[in-house]
Amino acid sequence: MADIVLGIDPGVRGAIAVLNINGDLLSIEDMPALPDGAKGRYAVNAPLLASAVYKSHAKLAFCELVAARPGEGVVGAFGFGRSRGVIEGVLAAAGIPVVMLTPPSWKRLVGIQAGTAAPKHAARIEAIRRWPGKADLFARIKDDGRAEAALIGVAGISREGRP
Repeated sequence: MADIVLGIDPGVRGAIAVLNINGDLLSIEDMPALPDGAKGRYAVNAPLLASAVYKSHAKLAFCELVAARPGEGVVGAFGFGRSRGVIEGVLAAAGIPVVMLTPPSWKRLVGIQAGTAAPKHAARIEAIRRWPGKADLFARIKDDGRAEAALIGVAGISREGRP
């Protein structure tokens, strides 16, 4: 396994976490998204994402496998799909293999119980528990994307047989 890995929570409110193979959180940043397209809807910005990916020096990425959700509108589903495509394209261009993890699998690997009433809140709590010295990174309600990205990285490391 690579020394440095990425954990990615896709989507415009997601994030990119940089971890070492021991699960130490090295850095994290919100997904670079800018108004783009019809009605100023936000979209993941490929050049800014590429900059973050290249400066991480990661050799492997773990990303949440996203798909259309029941009840989601066409515009939302298309936007989510577009984000996934941008992420996969940037990682491919950087030569970084990506392992997709379903939400139930990565949550199980980090100890978030299935059927948790507030899974995003649970992710923030777990991230603060794992990295208390970096609790401020997960302090706000909107920091759930950061928490999930970091935990996706940890789940991927665990899945690949590391601590």
